[in-house]
Amino acid sequence: MSPTQKQRLLVVVIVMVGIGITATLTLLAFQENLLYFVSPTQIKSGELPQQRQFRVGGLVVEGTIQRDGVKVQFDLTDTANSITVVYNGILPDLFREGQGIVANGKLDDSGIFMASEVLAKHDENYMPPEVSEALAKAKDLPEKFKGHPR
Repeated sequence: MSPTQKQRLLVVVIVMVGIGITATLTLLAFQENLLYFVSPTQIKSGELPQQRQFRVGGLVVEGTIQRDGVKVQFDLTDTANSITVVYNGILPDLFREGQGIVANGKLDDSGIFMASEVLAKHDENYMPPEVSEALAKAKDLPEKFKGHPR
């Protein structure tokens, strides 16, 4: 192999290593920014991303909303299991009991979901697709949402 061929081979190897490193870093950054969606049943069974933010969705359990200034605590259910959610902030105007919501946040050490954001449905006929699917899996979808397109 001539010195010119060795030099070309070295350049090709360096370029390939650079492309590999770039692809690896890009995929790692993408994975860190993913927000997984889980249902209360999946949380109770331990199927959730550890030490990461994720989304949880379901229906706000009636009679569980407790307000203390801007701190709000309520239970969220997929009709099979429920979890406690704590949110510090102003809730959307459409937030109410019995409504489908999606909350972003993390579980604390005691199993309470600490929400950083709460998203509420925007009209009477809409339910977030993830919440609708989680409720359908629980086999107890409320009557007004049955047959709703996902």
